[in-house]
Amino acid sequence: MLMCLNEADGSFLWQMVVPKLAEDMYFDWPQAGMCSPPTVEGDRVYMVTNRAEVVCLDLHGMANGNDGPYRDEGRHMAPPDQPALEPGPTDADILWLLDLRTAAGVRPHDSSHCSILVDGPYLYVNTSNGLTSRHDGVDRPDAPALVVVDKATGALIAQEREGISQRIFHCQWSSPALGTVNGRRLVFLGGGDGWCYAFEALEPREQGAAPAQTAPAQTVPAQTVPAQTAELPALRCVWRFDCDPTAPKENIHTYIRNRRESPSIIKGMPVFHDGRLYVTVGGDIWWGKREAWLQCIDATQTGEITSSGLLWSYPVERHCCTTPAIHDGLAYVADCAGKVHCVDLQTGRPVWVHDAGAETWASTLVADGKVYIGTRRGDFTVLAAGRQLRVLSSIRLDDAVISTPVAANGTLYVGTMGALFALQSGATSAPK
Repeated sequence: MLMCLNEADGSFLWQMVVPKLAEDMYFDWPQAGMCSPPTVEGDRVYMVTNRAEVVCLDLHGMANGNDGPYRDEGRHMAPPDQPALEPGPTDADILWLLDLRTAAGVRPHDSSHCSILVDGPYLYVNTSNGLTSRHDGVDRPDAPALVVVDKATGALIAQEREGISQRIFHCQWSSPALGTVNGRRLVFLGGGDGWCYAFEALEPREQGAAPAQTAPAQTVPAQTVPAQTAELPALRCVWRFDCDPTAPKENIHTYIRNRRESPSIIKGMPVFHDGRLYVTVGGDIWWGKREAWLQCIDATQTGEITSSGLLWSYPVERHCCTTPAIHDGLAYVADCAGKVHCVDLQTGRPVWVHDAGAETWASTLVADGKVYIGTRRGDFTVLAAGRQLRVLSSIRLDDAVISTPVAANGTLYVGTMGALFALQSGATSAPK
């Protein structure tokens, strides 16, 4: 369920209810919920549902009517074995919907997880393609790990064709990022195969030109959309970098559950800054080795840059699934051992390490001269940003914190598994 709340007081506005995929729990893991954050641009909300559907929503929900062309919200919010519901003013208004399972031929694994990248008229979407339920191989090895969608219509525009899915160890976790290198706009993707990729960003088509492919998914239920990716243009790969070149490359799924030796995966989003790409990489949390690193890659190169692109590699502890935060010459990154690392951007050397005391899945946020971080135990800690380690505060919240806090308009928003908190300096608690 996606909920839209009033920023000022947290009052409920509307919600999108999406039943779980029932045919296989590995498509949509029980109690995992929605793992993709919404991306908001103007009065449009873009996100990937727990059923691997890319949706465009009206920011105002159904309160201003059911806009289209998608009109099947009542059927969409009801389980398949139950009759369609009647949408009301507090339900989501789906403008278009694209089912990646049918339109792009992907098989999501555990959950669908993508922070959608908006670039002009396009959406860059991680497909969450992954293993079979037996964890013995990739079910859809020819499906793309990254697709481009027309944000106005939901039409598929392009896809990567680097064979990432054929080498996935567990799932395609990482979301895409964007940066400009020597005047060229690049889209960066951390692969489920442990490689990092840079693709040439698509140029906006001429005004009024038709998209590369029409998409019937916008006007009929998504289940009827045929797979139509064979003729899609390929994104041009500018460079690729193997983040763990000594890891196993053959029969990789025989290393499932091997905590000493395994391929690496990339879960966090790559971060581009000043011609460099910062990425966390290492063994899979559930199935892989207990090694992980924060790496710095020279993003100005081209081709296969494994032997020349690494500027430095800093080891973190055990596993790491977070996105680094970059600020004032420093990188802040949290790992699954509960450590928060402050690393010098130029040298890759540690400046300080803070023990948060519990496993950390949430990424660090740097705002207002502070570093914010939450743990799975529910601890929420505020550190001073900079080269001196100072703990400003630490409190225990009601439940696990596994999402990154957000700072907006003078307010800090912190989500736990049980509540959403809005924190403001000098504020008094509102009645529950």
